[in-house]
Amino acid sequence: MLYEELCKYYSKLEVLSGKIEMTKVLAELFRKSDVEDIDKVVYLTWGKLRPDYEDFPELGVAEKLALRAISQATGVPLSKVEKLYKDLGDIGKAAEQAVKMKKTAALVVEELTVSDVYERLLKIARASGEGSQDLKLRILIGMLVVAKPIEARYLMRTVVGKMRLGVGEMIILDALAEAFLGDRYRREPIEKAFNRRPDLGFIAQTLAKEGLEGILKVKVQPGIPVRPMLAERLSDPKEILEKAGGKALAEYKYDGERAQIHKRGDEILIFSRRLENITSQYPDVVEAARKYINAREAIVEGEIVAIDPETGEMKPFQELMRRKRKYDIDKIMEELPVKVFLFDAIYKDGEELLEKNQMERRKILESMIIENDVLKIATYIITDNVEELEKFFYKAIEDGCEGLVIKSLSSDAVYQAGARGWLWIKYKRDYKSEMTDTVDLVVIGAFKGTGRRAGTYGALLVASYNSEDYTFESVCKVGSGFTDSDLAEIPLKLKEYVTERKPKNVVTDMEPDVWIEPKLVIEVLGAELTLSPVHKAAWKLVKEKLKREAGIAIRFPRFIRWRDDKGPEDATTSQELFEMYLAQLKKLE
Repeated sequence: MLYEELCKYYSKLEVLSGKIEMTKVLAELFRKSDVEDIDKVVYLTWGKLRPDYEDFPELGVAEKLALRAISQATGVPLSKVEKLYKDLGDIGKAAEQAVKMKKTAALVVEELTVSDVYERLLKIARASGEGSQDLKLRILIGMLVVAKPIEARYLMRTVVGKMRLGVGEMIILDALAEAFLGDRYRREPIEKAFNRRPDLGFIAQTLAKEGLEGILKVKVQPGIPVRPMLAERLSDPKEILEKAGGKALAEYKYDGERAQIHKRGDEILIFSRRLENITSQYPDVVEAARKYINAREAIVEGEIVAIDPETGEMKPFQELMRRKRKYDIDKIMEELPVKVFLFDAIYKDGEELLEKNQMERRKILESMIIENDVLKIATYIITDNVEELEKFFYKAIEDGCEGLVIKSLSSDAVYQAGARGWLWIKYKRDYKSEMTDTVDLVVIGAFKGTGRRAGTYGALLVASYNSEDYTFESVCKVGSGFTDSDLAEIPLKLKEYVTERKPKNVVTDMEPDVWIEPKLVIEVLGAELTLSPVHKAAWKLVKEKLKREAGIAIRFPRFIRWRDDKGPEDATTSQELFEMYLAQLKKLE
């Protein structure tokens, strides 16, 4: 497939904002893509070169290097290219204009193909060490010299990581269903396969080559992380037990980093809830898993928790962030030992366990774990008694946990990879406010600080995730709860994601000083949930169920912490906020 043809589809997508229209354009693109190219088409459209779990290096092309490449490829002076970029606010459009201004034609007329562009981008990403910047520059120039204006636009956006298409995983899955199964509503088997093997390029190529039959054969495989199962939330123990079917497994909810541990013989891999490879941060866990997981091949899930070496008590999640250092890991291991509290088994010795019920999986987990100083089975009880559940909840809080996760014991309580459902329910601590729990919200904008906060950002505009429309709907402006060090960190955190205009998948009536691509998640606590004519979270639900033209907002929100372990699609959903608002109303009746 010619790269120019792919770019023409990108141009169509760029002006669309509706999910259905975007899905149709993407479906047409996927149908027209060569079978051998479709994985590359999907990766480039997704904004990645490889799936997250492969720990593949990022492109790493800074804007300064990209501007130099444009200048040298086109002969347009660097100062003029920089002015184009400043005036247009878009490096892609700056490259497009520079190519149009180019006076000399390429000596060899070459048409860029998708495959060629993708392979060259892989070389750029792999380039490291001495001379790597020169190599990246040469590769970029080589492509730009022969690029047509529209190709230059999307090529440069790709290399600096600002595609501006608003295309996420779920829209791609919808489009694949429409392209190969005839209807986006037939997405379920494709999504199930993606939850087992979260590699959109692989899923697309399997569909293109083998159709539905091939997709149904996709199975869990050690070494490739499974998208984690998620929980709903409630704060009333009586209601929780009723939802869970009357009798349930109640398990400590630890304040740590969720981890999926894979064993293949002596090889151990550890993945975060965002499917990133975090093995290097936990050599002590690797050693324990190799010795004490009694299986040739296994995938187990648990929570890694920091432990005070003096007292043996659990430390808060923030402490664990010290393990993210690349150097002196042996020293950090001594200062900050960890324990892993395991709570599920996903695979054992050739058998996928997702379709087994909760108790079957728990028995398999307990049978293959030899408990030791590092690996433990998560503390739990089985109960049908509200008082016993509440007592166990307060014991969990006393022991340093966030609360409990209540798990259904029904025969159909399978592991719902990648899904949020009532088979698992979070019962978390009441922070003595009308809001019964913190929420995780996505940063979509920032406001410049004044007074003591001058020179940095004074507040963040944050949003919930609408899992129906794949959009991010504004909830509130967060300006309190930040320490001085938090405030100093904000510009560094946001720098990579600042964008000149409102991202297409953001829904809000507020206008921040700076727009931010919805990538970063923060934890927020407020006084109460309220209706707002300004904010857009759950607007459709409020209109439909409560007959009000309003969204859900948070009064007096305050920042708790950054949630680097969560991706934007892991944030609190607009639907969850609406349910929390209804529960709040019920309390007031």
